[in-house]
Amino acid sequence: MTTPSRRTFASDNSSGAHPDVIAAIAEANHGHAPAYGADSWTARAEALLEEHFGPGTRGYLLFNGTGANVTALASALRPHQAVVCSTDAHLHTDECGAPVRFTGSTVLPVTAHHGLLTRETVDRELPPGDRGEHQVVPAVLSLTNSSELGTIYRPDHVADLCRWAHSRGMAVHMDGARLANAAASAGCSLAEVSTAAGVDIVTLGGTKNGLVFGDAVVFAPTSAGRAASEVFRYARKQAMQLASKMRFIAAQFIALLEGDLWLRNATAANAAARELAGELADVPGIEIAYPVEANAVFARMTPRIARPLSQEFGFYAWDPRADLMRLVCSYDTDRADIDALVAAARRLSA
Repeated sequence: MTTPSRRTFASDNSSGAHPDVIAAIAEANHGHAPAYGADSWTARAEALLEEHFGPGTRGYLLFNGTGANVTALASALRPHQAVVCSTDAHLHTDECGAPVRFTGSTVLPVTAHHGLLTRETVDRELPPGDRGEHQVVPAVLSLTNSSELGTIYRPDHVADLCRWAHSRGMAVHMDGARLANAAASAGCSLAEVSTAAGVDIVTLGGTKNGLVFGDAVVFAPTSAGRAASEVFRYARKQAMQLASKMRFIAAQFIALLEGDLWLRNATAANAAARELAGELADVPGIEIAYPVEANAVFARMTPRIARPLSQEFGFYAWDPRADLMRLVCSYDTDRADIDALVAAARRLSA
């Protein structure tokens, strides 16, 4: 097998694992340990999740992001209920109907501005709840942070939406596949942009932030969070997300959360995206479509530029009808990667 000569901009899932994470896995790979999370690594990882998300929170480890979202929602929804999310939400557009299949519930998508919901939009677009048992009941509001369009919910925005949802008897779930990027961008902690702002259930991404694989679900010590946490371990098992050799997921989270690796990785990816957007904005035939607040750049490109550039640098069309491309930076995207892409874009635009 050959090593790729160039990093791509397709996804932060495309990057390798951080060396500290690989070292942590190797360190955990000595001798035997109890299975299914009854080991010391898992205990330490769960303690670190509580440290980051606040006293009384409870964290669980899983394999991946879709599994985290599905099991989180399955623990909070009944079949006659619905989760409300943006039309761009990963759980609506990129999980192959998994939330519906595994929860038996309905997904109600709502229009978002640059990927972000507001209480006014949700109020306006949700159907009136006046038909009793003839319609589904909205029971969970799901926010993605950072959003699928590379924008972020800041703590005050999250708190406003949580107040709105809780006043209507709804729980709040946050898809935090890139929560580290959102927190780094907002200059706050993981808790400040989620549980401390009122979120009841958080999925925390690790895979996109330097892990080999692994995500977590964290429950806040709210009434909705506690109720969901009590049944979550069963949902995790039924969804095939309970790792027998849990220590190898846990060791990665220890490496990520024990120091500031989560923040350094996210900060580096965000900075690379800002640099990339700044350079591409000056290229004729390219227009930056949305604010660049995390590690993704959305740019409208003429087909003359987009086709050959995407083939060479590995990004893809987010919306081909609008000539809208998505380019994602990772913790290891460096200046040479950016310079190479921008130079190629300038040549193609000439």
